[in-house]
Formats: sequence, C-alpha cells, structure tokens
Amino acid sequence: MTQRHHLPAAAPEHEAREDARPLLFPVIDAPGPGLDRLWLGNLPAAEDAAALHEAGITASLNLAMNLFPGPLELSDRTLLRRYQIGLLDGPGNAPQSLAAAVLLVDGLAAGYTAGKPHYPPHRPGGLLVHCRGGRSRSVAVLALWLHLRRRERFPTLDAALDHMRALRGQDDSYPLPPMIALSREVLSQGLCG
Repeated sequence: MTQRHHLPAAAPEHEAREDARPLLFPVIDAPGPGLDRLWLGNLPAAEDAAALHEAGITASLNLAMNLFPGPLELSDRTLLRRYQIGLLDGPGNAPQSLAAAVLLVDGLAAGYTAGKPHYPPHRPGGLLVHCRGGRSRSVAVLALWLHLRRRERFPTLDAALDHMRALRGQDDSYPLPPMIALSREVLSQGLCG
C-alpha cells in the first residue's frame, strides 16, 4: 500500500491536539458564482465526509506537498473534487506557486464547472482550503486572496492576516514567517493581478 501522508514524526503538543480532530472555519460567503463559501480547515476535516457534507463543502484545495487525501464520497453520493498545489511549510517555495493557489481559488469561484455523464457525481458547494493543520500555508493563501479580492474589507495584507488569525484563534507566530514573506513577494511582483 502506498503511503498517502508523510507527517512529521513529532509535532508540538498544541498542534498534535488540533491535528487529532477535524477543524472547519467559515472564511467568507459567496466568493463568486462558482462557490457558496470559502472554508479553512485541516487534514482531518479534509478526510471527514460527514463534516464536509454538513458544511456543504464539495471541493478541497490541499496546499501541502506531503499529504495526499484520497477520493471521498459524501452521504448524498457527491464525490468531493480534490485540487492540490503543493507548498512547503517554510522557505523554498516559488512565489508563482503561492500565486497559483490564489488564482485557482479565483477560477473555482468564477463559475461552477459541471461534469459529464461519465464523471463522478458532483454538485456546487463550498471550497475547503487546507494543509496539515490549517495554520500556515492555508492561512497565508486565504489571507492573500482576501486582501487581493476583498480589498474594501481587507485593504492590507496585515488586515487580512489579522482577520484569519482571529478566525483561527492564532497569535502572530502563524502563518510561519516564510509564508508571510512569500505572500509579500507575490504582492510586490504583482503575480495575481
């Protein structure tokens, strides 16, 4: 059997406690006609069909390079659509990869892509943006998206980061400094328009 997740051998105790249960945080309603809500979450949430179905989530964007959630059928027979843009949780990412995650959220929000008769059953719904713990990579991507696409509410990246930290119940040690620096690099290079 192929190993689907390459998790760290040890994690800080507070992270391990969080990583043991599904976490879902609603970020924003109606980000576009293709999605009814953006969500922030962790790996256990991305693999919990009941929690996803109850929240109305029908797609996930995995931002981890070392995690590979498999196919997942919800109780209404909808198959969760999985997307992945692998980022390292620390230095070493190209700003274009972070920008690609923001642009993928744009694409999914812009309009629902219906399947074909031979595709797995699907319906429109929410998008879960996650990494292992929903603390760094996914928070950085969502904060950057909020700043770029909801500037009237989040005029600066810092305002969006503060919002995401409050939503997630985090202090300013998250997202990790390399993810914040990468977000600022995406902005300075104008990679997301």
